[in-house]
Amino acid sequence: MHLFKRQVCAHFSCLSFVVAGFLLPVDSVFAAEFGPLKTYAQSPLQSNSLTPELRSGFTKVAGQSEFYLTGTVASVWAHSSDISADYYQNALVLGVGHQLSSRWYVEGRYNWHFAADNHLDGLTRGFHDLFGIGQNGRDEVPNHSFDLSVPKYGIELHDFEGETLNQALTLYLQYQLLETQQHGLSLGGSLYYHNVNSGPFADEGFEQALQLNYSYRAGAHRAYSTVGITFRSEKEGLGDMPYRENAATVAAGYEYQINGNHALLVEYHWYAGAAKEEIEDLSDASNEVLLGYRYQWHRHALEVSMIENLINMDNSTDIAFTVGYRHQF
Repeated sequence: MHLFKRQVCAHFSCLSFVVAGFLLPVDSVFAAEFGPLKTYAQSPLQSNSLTPELRSGFTKVAGQSEFYLTGTVASVWAHSSDISADYYQNALVLGVGHQLSSRWYVEGRYNWHFAADNHLDGLTRGFHDLFGIGQNGRDEVPNHSFDLSVPKYGIELHDFEGETLNQALTLYLQYQLLETQQHGLSLGGSLYYHNVNSGPFADEGFEQALQLNYSYRAGAHRAYSTVGITFRSEKEGLGDMPYRENAATVAAGYEYQINGNHALLVEYHWYAGAAKEEIEDLSDASNEVLLGYRYQWHRHALEVSMIENLINMDNSTDIAFTVGYRHQF
């Protein structure tokens, strides 16, 4: 009987430990702060140029570094009087950041965007049917196409599966303006170099951006916000299509840390239209909503997120999914 009681107590103790892990205050069990989701703009023009990303306004511990690797699959659909686009775009991003001091943070990133069949057409149509959203002509064309047409600028690209859409190196430097237990405010700047040597998307150039990041935290709750502006030459990217020399970005996010291992995130990203001249949809703002989940253990994190466009349905991806791994050391 005593042995049975000891076994019951042992099992109860283990169960209590597990339950306590879910119920303890977040601040007592969290070992690392990862901030907003590691994602990038998915609108066709913004995704292949420099677009400020939503960042935390807080610093990391001085001397701390972070490594991250993300992969994104997306389905692009746009159909208007000025543009017709139906293709898949995918991205691999590799980055390393380091907190140089209590004030300065630096990060380097490489991203590769390419056209490859990720079989999202069927899923996209099913998603639209499930929520009663119109197909906007998707059901009138074959699946898995790679077509892009902007007649105003003589752009007619077809069957470009396998081509590199963009590859770029980005250097980001951030200075901490203010930090308390609850509030963080930082100023960041980016230098971006993109280069595609050959193919229909061949291009090369530099872009720059400035952004201001503010964050708030209290218990299990985190709020993030960023306002930024991109500076680029008038001629950027595809064909002779002129880009805005200055383009604004506004982003906000909320994170709820369920416990030391699990967090749910929702973000909203607004991007000014990238096309300088009046091109239906491409000169209008993009609106992207992100839903994400993060599983965190020790100083590792695994993130899964979904990106869906709103309001102007023809200047962003239909849907995109990102999976990322992050490690702080």
